[in-house]
Amino acid sequence: MKIITCIKPGVFEYNDVEKPPSSPGKAIIQIQRIGICGTDLHAYEGTQPYFSYPRILGHELSGVLVETGGAEGFAVGDLVTIIPYFSCGKCVACLSQKPNCCVSISVFGVHEDGGMREYISVPSSALVKEEGLSLDQLALAEPLAIGAHGVRRAGVKPGEYVVVMGAGPIGLGIMEFASIAGGKVIAMDINEDRLAFCRDTLGIKFTVNAKEEFKKEIEKITEGSFAEVIIDATGSSIAIHNGFNLMAHGGRYVLVGLQKGPIKISHPEFHKRESTLMSSRNATREDFDTVLKALKENKVKAESYITHQITFDRIKQDFAGWLDPDNKVIKALVNL
Repeated sequence: MKIITCIKPGVFEYNDVEKPPSSPGKAIIQIQRIGICGTDLHAYEGTQPYFSYPRILGHELSGVLVETGGAEGFAVGDLVTIIPYFSCGKCVACLSQKPNCCVSISVFGVHEDGGMREYISVPSSALVKEEGLSLDQLALAEPLAIGAHGVRRAGVKPGEYVVVMGAGPIGLGIMEFASIAGGKVIAMDINEDRLAFCRDTLGIKFTVNAKEEFKKEIEKITEGSFAEVIIDATGSSIAIHNGFNLMAHGGRYVLVGLQKGPIKISHPEFHKRESTLMSSRNATREDFDTVLKALKENKVKAESYITHQITFDRIKQDFAGWLDPDNKVIKALVNL
């Protein structure tokens, strides 16, 4: 079978290897779609934390089930996706029903080789399906689940203002599920094309360009109170630090984006608001279930995110271009 490996930052290499063998408890999937996410792009440019090379990228996947690995409720030929965070089931996080932040977690395509290949073998417990959903929809379930998890962490309530910093695919998913929860979403980005997408496609009423006087604009939108919820989906140190100044008193700040450096805040400013700061890592099966239900009910139109589609043999040729904002990529999808 064909695979493509990121040998080092900026370098891909194609190879042919044997298909994965049958193994107890392991399901085999013939990959049909590979979504390209920020993690893949950052790994390619050499800025992704928790990463080593060489690595087969790819964890936003869908395909046809070839072997079930004994998974109940699944059959050969099912269209499936996976929960790509493999946990130990024994640590303090797993025992607290938080396998998404398992002490020894292995994320497919990050800590171990991922899905940029024709066939994959994964724990059968990772399988996810929903009758009636397309391969494109299933491939986007994982990034949407990350958004759903961030919104669940924030505990968004109806009527609350929610500033979402970053209008990439993760941020867009956060906006969608914050809106479903009844939040009044304020989309914030430096890219006017993406802000236009938020308005025109997602129906987000409030959009703010972070290159302009964003604090004054958000103060105006919220009538001086600022936002009860801030969620970062940029992974930008500058954006993350700016977010602290946009919180209402009693507000919650959730970091979905990840950057390598320290976070420095004014303790008095943070303290007087009785602020809450949280991280949000990966997602759980509960979040995947939330996403699949929203897709099935057409509350989220995942296909609208897809701006670029290529075949597997063009990854090496086209990948670097997806880092260029001028190409207006929201979600790139590889078809096998």
